[in-house]
Amino acid sequence: MKKFTKLLALLTAVAMLFCFAACGGSGDENQTTQPAGESDLANLKVGFIFLHDENSTYDLNFIKAAREACAKLGVEIVEKVNIPESNDCYEAAVDLADRGCDIVFADSFGHEQYMIQAAKEYPDVQFCHATGTMAHTENLANYHNAFASIYEGRYLAGVAAGLKLNEMIEAGQFTAEEAKMGYVGAFTYAEVISGYTSFYLGAKSVCPTVTMEVQFTGSWYDEMAEKEAAEKLLSNGCKLISQHADSMGAPTACETKGVPNVSYNGSTVAACPNTFIISSRINWVPYFEYMINCVANGEAIAADWCKGLEAGAVELSEINDKAAAPGTAQAIADAKAKLADGTLHVFDTATFTVNGETLTSYKADVDTDAAYTADTEVIADGYFHESEYRSAPYFDLRIDGITLLNEKF
Repeated sequence: MKKFTKLLALLTAVAMLFCFAACGGSGDENQTTQPAGESDLANLKVGFIFLHDENSTYDLNFIKAAREACAKLGVEIVEKVNIPESNDCYEAAVDLADRGCDIVFADSFGHEQYMIQAAKEYPDVQFCHATGTMAHTENLANYHNAFASIYEGRYLAGVAAGLKLNEMIEAGQFTAEEAKMGYVGAFTYAEVISGYTSFYLGAKSVCPTVTMEVQFTGSWYDEMAEKEAAEKLLSNGCKLISQHADSMGAPTACETKGVPNVSYNGSTVAACPNTFIISSRINWVPYFEYMINCVANGEAIAADWCKGLEAGAVELSEINDKAAAPGTAQAIADAKAKLADGTLHVFDTATFTVNGETLTSYKADVDTDAAYTADTEVIADGYFHESEYRSAPYFDLRIDGITLLNEKF
């Protein structure tokens, strides 16, 4: 039986070889081939490095997107959670590469130097990194940065916040001059500055008297610190709180005090049904599908990738009508349409000042170096061109109307 099986296999191989030759080999334009990328997708393995686990709203957003994209495309996924911004990231990346991952993705800013180190040692593996700044200057064929124009989503969430302030002013809860918001930020990075500024400008577009205070925690995820920051802002008279930090600390503080809240990276309505208004988030599924398909099809991944609302990379949660002001949905839809047709720019220089001056020119640190040297003109046509010269934000202006309560981080 074994001899018959071997003979049958040999005859089959000969027949296939004869057919291949008769069809003119691989150079025959009439040859029938499998759709590009189909077989490669089935054999791909993608490794993910997450700063925290599912308890972090930031990391949970990435984890859900990674699982969704990999399941949709039918590729194998390997996850590593609670990987700090240290040499642990390098070790995790190397382990994933050694385990046969074709792509390794890391989700936190401080992972970057360790991802670059691993990329240099594993040139046949593609390394992709969220929020990083150095891919366009490192010029490694296998290292890439990605982000999204989340400032658009934060601006729209700010519109919802401003309308809520107006509602409370009209109800006599406080005066227009007392319309102060609070913002819990992680670090004084451009990413956070860009985020809280866009949120403020969205609110200001409908509530012109609004001001804002920012309290930093020095951590992406510290529930107690974020709760304490929110409580400090509330004690300072802030009438609404938002955040760029990853725990439920600030939202729960708001729910306890009955103060409106705009969260980040997903709805908190289940835990905060009386105070949650809306949330913006980056949807990472489009990028994950993009990077996987690039590798499957043998195409280069862009050094910097940044998409926004139009590509589904930036999303807003459902509005909580119990907390939101009437007309919020329509106001957001109107502003979103203007962003899409280019009649509205988030960082329009006519809408803010710096030390009382309207800016007509500004150089930002786009090509990151140790001294954070300003190197690229980013104001043109009347607005600051955020995330156009690299994917990660570089808006670091301190505009009038926003007060930083601490600056050590």
